[in-house]
Amino acid sequence: MFIFSLFFLSTAKRAEAQEVIPTYSDYLMDNLYLLYPSMAGASNYNQIRLTARQQWFDVDDAPNLQTLSVNGRLGDKIGLGSIFFRDENGYFSKLGAYATFAYHLMFSRDNVNLNQLSFGISGGIIQHRLDQSEFTVYDPIIGNNDIATDFFANMDVGMSYYYMDFYAHVAVKNIISVERDLFYSDAVPSNQRKYLASAGYVFDFYRNDWGLEPSFLFQLRELNSQATIDANIKAYKDFDIGQGWIGLSYRQAFDGAEYTRTGDEIQRQNLRYITPFLGLEFKQFIIGYTFSYQMNTMVLSNNGFHQLTLGYNFGESRQRYDCHCPAIN
Repeated sequence: MFIFSLFFLSTAKRAEAQEVIPTYSDYLMDNLYLLYPSMAGASNYNQIRLTARQQWFDVDDAPNLQTLSVNGRLGDKIGLGSIFFRDENGYFSKLGAYATFAYHLMFSRDNVNLNQLSFGISGGIIQHRLDQSEFTVYDPIIGNNDIATDFFANMDVGMSYYYMDFYAHVAVKNIISVERDLFYSDAVPSNQRKYLASAGYVFDFYRNDWGLEPSFLFQLRELNSQATIDANIKAYKDFDIGQGWIGLSYRQAFDGAEYTRTGDEIQRQNLRYITPFLGLEFKQFIIGYTFSYQMNTMVLSNNGFHQLTLGYNFGESRQRYDCHCPAIN
């Protein structure tokens, strides 16, 4: 059973490994710029976000990811941003840096009524690194260097639209097809392209002290048509010291993997995650936590995936809009 669990999970991880930055649930922690380049400078404040994610504390060399992102507005219409990340999985790791340019168009007559369309483009450099210092057998394709590295570049584009309490985002990630000869054989495709689409609405309750935000995120990989969808619900509460939020996200894959426990009967399961999360904004500081639990029969570990987000909003606040739109206000 362990072998089939490992196969199922490693298949999912290989799909994620083809991404430059894997798409998890950190976007729910007021961190939309990590997914959508069009969100650079979209908020009323400039932003710094630091995330740290760790999977399976009881598994040695389990996958982990750290990201640092900064974005802000330059003038009335231009947004700038940068992302730095490190993604590790056993002996393999990725380091990368992205720079973003965004342009924001206001269709409303003033800055109180929100009606904004944004475009963004990001370009970056990524290093793949394989530590073979503890290997006893070397791959002849890679060679016998203790540390093997490879560099490549890629680009993302995106668009966001905000109309009062409604929003929608689309993005194309990893536009460039990249041949990476050092680590990959001809059997591994160069196409990493992935499409994202999300939308949501914020409802006000109880004299605007409470807000409820249902949303979804759809992901589609171009090469093999692998698709997932997130269904999210997020509740906000305004306090004297700031704002708090709590919510739940459910991720469902449309395609599945086959496995067997007995060696005879073939069963099938789709990748499923459930992610509770919470956060607090105190003055201009943000702290958030997410826990993802895999709801499959065959799993490598029951410890789940933990992620911590720290943030800071800085700079002079621009005119606040007359809406309950936390990602912008």
